[in-house]
Amino acid sequence: MEQDMSMIAVNIETPTRLCKLFLPDFIDRASGRILNVSSTAAIMPGPLQAVYYATKAYVTSWSNALWRELKGTGVTVTVLMPGAMQTGFANAGGLSDTKLFANAVDPMAIARAGYDGMTAGRLSVTAGLPGWQKPMMALAPMSPRKAMLDFVYDQQTAGSAKRE
Repeated sequence: MEQDMSMIAVNIETPTRLCKLFLPDFIDRASGRILNVSSTAAIMPGPLQAVYYATKAYVTSWSNALWRELKGTGVTVTVLMPGAMQTGFANAGGLSDTKLFANAVDPMAIARAGYDGMTAGRLSVTAGLPGWQKPMMALAPMSPRKAMLDFVYDQQTAGSAKRE
């Protein structure tokens, strides 16, 4: 439970407080760009990582709402929604031998996509998805919820990368 509270503090409280701190100055000078990092996990519930998925859903929803609230101020908010990346996250979370991280991508390309999207004032940037995941992510919100939960659970189950 303590780990969940820390994740909530890092993924929800910190970006919210930082925006509250810097946003008034951006608005006053009618210029500024905010890039919040979410995840493709934001678009569905995530069994075995429920708090992580929920915090990323917050970041995405909140960032999108801010984008609209700031329209016409000269300030934009972009949310970056990467897929699985080759970082220490998989090892730290016990996910390195899962299907979810079997096709993890280089984070530099994702960072570039996020930066480019932010400078262009885009609402959301999804990056780092292998070919088969792109249509799956687009269809996820329309997929039957129980089937999606089973799929995500299977993707995140330890040892799933070794199964056929």
